Amino acid sequence: MFIINSNKCIGCGLCVKDCFQKEIEIIENKAYIKNESCIKCGHCVAVCPENAVFTDEYNMMDVNEYSKNNFDISEDNLLNFIKFRRSTRQFKNKDVSEQMIMKIIEAGRFTQTGSNLQEVSYIVVKDDLHKLKELALKSLKTMGEYILGDGNITDALIKRYANLWVKMYDLYLENPEKNDRLFFNAPVVIIVTANSDVNGALASSNMELMTNAMGLGTFFSGFLVSLGVKEGHKIATCMVIGYPDVKYKRTAPRKKADIIWK
Repeated sequence: MFIINSNKCIGCGLCVKDCFQKEIEIIENKAYIKNESCIKCGHCVAVCPENAVFTDEYNMMDVNEYSKNNFDISEDNLLNFIKFRRSTRQFKNKDVSEQMIMKIIEAGRFTQTGSNLQEVSYIVVKDDLHKLKELALKSLKTMGEYILGDGNITDALIKRYANLWVKMYDLYLENPEKNDRLFFNAPVVIIVTANSDVNGALASSNMELMTNAMGLGTFFSGFLVSLGVKEGHKIATCMVIGYPDVKYKRTAPRKKADIIWK
């Protein structure tokens, strides 16, 4: 439940105004949360000027007071940071610590979700990465052989990928370290799962920004999306993460934005 400390509440009504579920009302100059259709978004916690709102369902130690020095970033710096990021496919032989992985996941955990479902989950693969790699490559080879053997599939791009998948597996067996064309010898993979593709993608986008902020690199591998995970969830993204073994000097060009103004 979300609860208001009546001793702290000054009845200003800011929480009432910001609650789109209309779960809060003022009674005798004090705010009161009904907790009937509350989606636990925490806006009441964040907006209260007297820090009078708390919950017994989440860890209130997660709540940080706003300060300009710790929270603000200029729009130009943020835009440049986004422009400068690159998908990394060259990684150093260097481990990524558990503390860094947890900070990346924190960036996902605090990303918005539809109706505040917070149903995004994370599978961190480190010690068993070679098993995942072999499973994925073998599955891709099987899929590639099926496509190449099916006379009804004539799409040139699909066949090109099918040939690539078959070769990737065979080359990997010859020299697993040199010919890792799936994870490029990165030390960790984070598989992001969710009920909603949008929720998983939003979390992954913020996680990618965090990897870059910590001096790491990542790319999103689309090869694992078809694998199965726990019931009710599906793989949204597969983030291959490590220390980049390449230094970029500038941003890269992009197409002009396709915008419709009305």
